[in-house]
Amino acid sequence: MKFFIDTANLEHIKEAQDLGILDGVTTNPSLMAKEGISGKDRVLKHYKAICDIVDGDVSAEVIATDFEGMIREGEELSELDEKIVVKIPMIKDGIKALKYFSDRDIKTNCTLVFSAGQALLAAKAGATYVSPFIGRLDDISFDGIQLIEQIRLIYDNYEFETEILAASVRHPMHIINCAEVGADVMTGPLSAILALLKHPLTDSGLAAFLADHEKAKNK
Repeated sequence: MKFFIDTANLEHIKEAQDLGILDGVTTNPSLMAKEGISGKDRVLKHYKAICDIVDGDVSAEVIATDFEGMIREGEELSELDEKIVVKIPMIKDGIKALKYFSDRDIKTNCTLVFSAGQALLAAKAGATYVSPFIGRLDDISFDGIQLIEQIRLIYDNYEFETEILAASVRHPMHIINCAEVGADVMTGPLSAILALLKHPLTDSGLAAFLADHEKAKNK
């Protein structure tokens, strides 16, 4: 499973990259605003800065919700760097835009997906990635992991090449659950990735090893 980090924070991206397990980055207007990045020129420059850090795909989201606007913005984003994946919302004009970009070999990420039907449409339109938001589904008492399972079954049935990118991942068990049901990619905060490192038996075992080492040194 690929590990993406969901942020626009350059320091978090660098830290994840330094771990040696980072495969890409996803961002959106909310994450940009959280970092105080606003204005078209600053946003484009920030996307380029992210691409300069990571080796893998970087999802950059369009703001337009009409077909012509999404095409215009998506083409501009794709010209920034070969790593850019154009992030398109799951709406009617978005499906048309996914098909347009797919026909031109421009990578896309269909975002704000909350049902298997939406994921099926995105795959039919040729999306590179589809992003089911599992955390937001959990918020309304729907099992987000169950949706990943549904999409996995459908995609395997028909050999769709679209990758399932589990989004709105919030904690380490989300990551483990996504891996168990066959998500191709997960994207979440650095805190969720780092939490995979932690186990009390690892901490106590290491402490015991170091204590024994000190005892042996002092004999």
